[in-house]
Formats: sequence, C-alpha cells, structure tokens
Amino acid sequence: MKYTPRKEALLLLADGTLFKGIALGKTGTIGGELCFNTGMTGYQEIYTDPSYYGQIILNTTSHIGNYGTLPSDQESSQVKISGLVCNHFSTIYSRHVSRESLQEYFERANIVGIGEVDTRQIVKHIRNKGAMNAIISSEILDVRALQEKLNEVPSMNGLELSSQISTVEPFLVGNENSEFKVAVLDLGIKTSILSNLTTRNIQCKVFPAKTTFEEMNTWKPDGYFISNGPGDPAAMPYAIDTMRKIVDSETPLFGICLGHQLLALANDVSTYKLHNGHRGLNHPVKNIITGRGEITSQNHGFGINEEDVKKSKKVEATHVNLNDKSIEGIRQKNGRAFSVQYHPESSPGPHDSRYLFDDFVKILKNK
Repeated sequence: MKYTPRKEALLLLADGTLFKGIALGKTGTIGGELCFNTGMTGYQEIYTDPSYYGQIILNTTSHIGNYGTLPSDQESSQVKISGLVCNHFSTIYSRHVSRESLQEYFERANIVGIGEVDTRQIVKHIRNKGAMNAIISSEILDVRALQEKLNEVPSMNGLELSSQISTVEPFLVGNENSEFKVAVLDLGIKTSILSNLTTRNIQCKVFPAKTTFEEMNTWKPDGYFISNGPGDPAAMPYAIDTMRKIVDSETPLFGICLGHQLLALANDVSTYKLHNGHRGLNHPVKNIITGRGEITSQNHGFGINEEDVKKSKKVEATHVNLNDKSIEGIRQKNGRAFSVQYHPESSPGPHDSRYLFDDFVKILKNK
C-alpha cells in the first residue's frame, strides 16, 4: 500500500478541552457522545454494534486496525458509530484472511476519526467529568467554528434513536421447523444475538422497533425477545407500552441491554444516565441467584434504579455489577420474563453468560 501523508485533525470536547492528532478514515466533521471502550480486541464488532449509533468511540487499547477487517466480523449491515478516537491507527494489517484495511473500510463507510492522541489522558478526563458530547474534524481546524458545530450536537439524554436504525420490514431468521417461534423487537439487534437464538432450535421473526404487541402476536410466537439498541430508554413510550402488554400476557420474554431497561420501565422502575457508562469486555457481574461470578461484555450508558427494584412487587434483582453495584439483571416474580443489562452473546468478549439463552429456552419449554 502506498504511503500517503495523513492530515491534521482536532477533537473538541463539550467542556472546551481540545486535542490535536492525525486524521483517519474519511476527511470530514462528525459529532456525538464521546465514550470509551476498554476491550482489547473485536473493534469491527464494536463499530458495527447498533447500540453505538450516535456515539464517538474511544478505544483504550493502544493499536487499532492491526488485523484489518472481515465481513464475517460484522454485527450489522454497516458501521454504526459516528466517529473514532484512538492512539495508534494502523493502515496495514497482518491477518491473512482479512479483506481490507480498517482505513479502507472506514473510507467506504464515510467514518471520520482521529488518531495519535493521548487516549489515556482523554479517558481519565471523561471518566472524572462524565460522558460528554464531542466533535472530530479533519476539515475545520478553526476552534471557534468547530465549537459552533459542536453546539448543534443533541444530548443523548432524551434522545430516541432505535427507530432510526431498526429494520424497516419484518424478516425471518432460522429454520421454519424449529421447536420454538420467538418474536424479536429490533431496537438495534446484533447478528450474534440472532445466531445464539437460532442455534437453540428457535425460529425468529424480527420486527421493526415501533411494531405493536398486537401486530407481533398475530404471528403466534412462543416467546418474545427485546433487543439492545441506542438512545435513552425513557424516550421510547412506544416500546414501553409494547413491553407492558407482553408482560401482561405472561408470554416468555428475554431482554438484553435496552430491552432490560425497557422491562424495568414497564414495571415502573426508573432509569438514569450513568456517569460514563459500562463499555468493554471485562466487567465483573455476580449472579445473585446462583452466587456465581461472570466476566461480561457490556455497552450501555443508562442504568435502572436500584431503590425502585428493591421496592417493586413485580420484579427482583438477579445480577449485580461488582464494580459499582448497579443492577445488571432482573426478573418478573412470576418467572415469565427476565433481562440483563450486559451482552451474553459476547461478541466480542468472554462466553461466561451464554447460559442465559439456555435459561430462556427452559422458560419456553415450560410455557
């Protein structure tokens, strides 16, 4: 690959903090909420995770791009992040099965990024001050002009995003002769989640985000799955209403990440914005039902209110984060529905939590 000198780029944070680096990906300007992911691998899976829609990702691992990209590593049809911040960005790769470099991949996807910045310093800054909006530019190098653009970026608080990235039309995944049928509400679902369902003898019908319970129920599913996704769960009254009706029907239900927050809201448990969120592959969680620990893959900026869970007559906590004691799992006291805040499909990440898909199958069998 011929070497091309890389342009200067700027990263401006909402509090006025400025970082200078080198441009990567497409030349341009992009804003979003800046958040960091501590995972040491799996960057392509991260960038194509729909839950990151509207966010600028800062990778804490030192080298990004060194193993290139591969279509089979995608978690959705295209890159979903707004932009990338990293330390060393490699324009060459060493994995022999890779199809193209991350630079080429980003250029096709029109992704703007910045490299050669002190990511440790940036992480310490937003870890202390909290997740905040930021803007990256490799075309606007005037800070005042960049600040004006940054002021136009909406806050993640109160932002509804799932309907912007959900499937437009329902579609089927899995064998039509499977033992179970599960209706999936697509709020930003990952490919590996569907794979974990279909390999357990489940046929899935994936529905757009704003599909009502009544519409999904015409397919006569044995259970429901509510997916992960981006944005503020409290800004999704349509999904909360759907969740309430599923719960009232006492049909088996499993929710992940955003689906977890919506199950909480459907049971009058409030949600809140975390200081800087949980994003990475090494978050310790305790299953308080079995007493066992799990190393989990996480990606979320909102949590559910612990005091509301304690007071609830409808749900109880099942999992707790061992770092900050936040609630990572709940279940209906009638045993028909449960959810977790983290990602048991773990792509990328450890597979400690994939038993949760088996737990869902057990509920389907006892329907």
